[in-house]
Amino acid sequence: MPVMTPPEHASGLPEYARSMDAADELASFRQRFHFPLHDGRPVLYFCGNSLGLQPVSTKDAVLAELDDWKTYGVEGHFHARHPWFSYHRMFREPLATIVGAKHHEVVAMNTLTVNLHLMMVSFYRPTASRYKIIMSGSEFPSDRYAVESQIRLHGFDPEQAMIEIQPEPGASWLKTEQIVAAIREHGDATALVLFSGVHFYSGQFFDLAAIAAAAHEAGAKVGFDLAHAVGNVELSLHDWNADFAVWCSYKYLNSGPGGVGGVFVHERHADDRELQRLAGWWGNEESTRFAMEHGFVPTYGADGWQLSNAQILAMAAHKASLDIFMEAGMQRLAAKRTALTNLLERVVDDIASTFSGMRIITPRDASQRGAQLSILFDNHGRAIFEALVARGVVVDWRTPNVIRVAPVPLYNSYSDVVAFGDILRDVVASIS
Repeated sequence: MPVMTPPEHASGLPEYARSMDAADELASFRQRFHFPLHDGRPVLYFCGNSLGLQPVSTKDAVLAELDDWKTYGVEGHFHARHPWFSYHRMFREPLATIVGAKHHEVVAMNTLTVNLHLMMVSFYRPTASRYKIIMSGSEFPSDRYAVESQIRLHGFDPEQAMIEIQPEPGASWLKTEQIVAAIREHGDATALVLFSGVHFYSGQFFDLAAIAAAAHEAGAKVGFDLAHAVGNVELSLHDWNADFAVWCSYKYLNSGPGGVGGVFVHERHADDRELQRLAGWWGNEESTRFAMEHGFVPTYGADGWQLSNAQILAMAAHKASLDIFMEAGMQRLAAKRTALTNLLERVVDDIASTFSGMRIITPRDASQRGAQLSILFDNHGRAIFEALVARGVVVDWRTPNVIRVAPVPLYNSYSDVVAFGDILRDVVASIS
């Protein structure tokens, strides 16, 4: 095996990348994904943090369900190759493996923000004295909108009830000690601590175990939005003692635009029928679901938060990708992700040492980040982004001045990272 640490001198990076690619146990998985083309050649795709590439197997998986719909009509609920009545059960093992949960603690359903609202109905139960929600500062707008609306729904003012923790002056990410201190400071008035797993802008992977412990010590519930964490970093939701978590599947989980979301509910809540929730018939106990009786009786575990029939076509695409994850294994994916991102850090630092005005704002400690590095530009950031796109590099832009770059271990190579660096160097030199 080659040395995992990138060489000190930039001249050695191409050879290092070639040796890493030659020894990469996951290299063949690249062939299982469709790459968009630019001037007839595959793009350099570093945007899995926004939308993952399509697995080659997705088309056949969706067509199989369309064929069963054509063949069986309504009888497909029980006679399709994967009966639709129990379709959601196929996701228990892969999702539990990916997020570190027990099978009955996870379910694939709905979409991300819908699931966040459903979870907050159950786990944000404010009182006159305990009503605050603590979260990281500058969170993704959808989460902020959901939190604001839930707070208003209960008759409180977001200006008083939302506690958003900002990095210290001059810093780009939060220290765990800051987060724990804020939870302790507001603990007596806090109903819910809600954090993303990986921050969408900075790329920071938060210490979710420490956050959960501090929240519970303060007497609050704790939930995580794993949109940028699921399929990216190793998770242990059950052991970390989270009350709930939600995620989408279209980023690192490669399940298509608007793909089905997912939910984790800790098993201590699995049979709590007194817990408030918004109910739907697919969450009712399976044995009496078709009895059409009055009175909702939730089924055990996360399944009890389902509302409606499974989204079969979206779930077929989801299953195609999850099968790949189960074969690749999160441990191997995490190891390659770290090596790819370390190489990307080395490449960007080398360019930044020559051209001032750009720097990485993602934590340097590999344990505090996933696949994404966020590069901040003091000037010309948008022009640099557009020039990269024109050269066949797919990254994404986040206002006001950040380009996010995410080397995904399932389909990115080490040589991809070095090629990106070569193009970025040319672009920066021509624009700055």
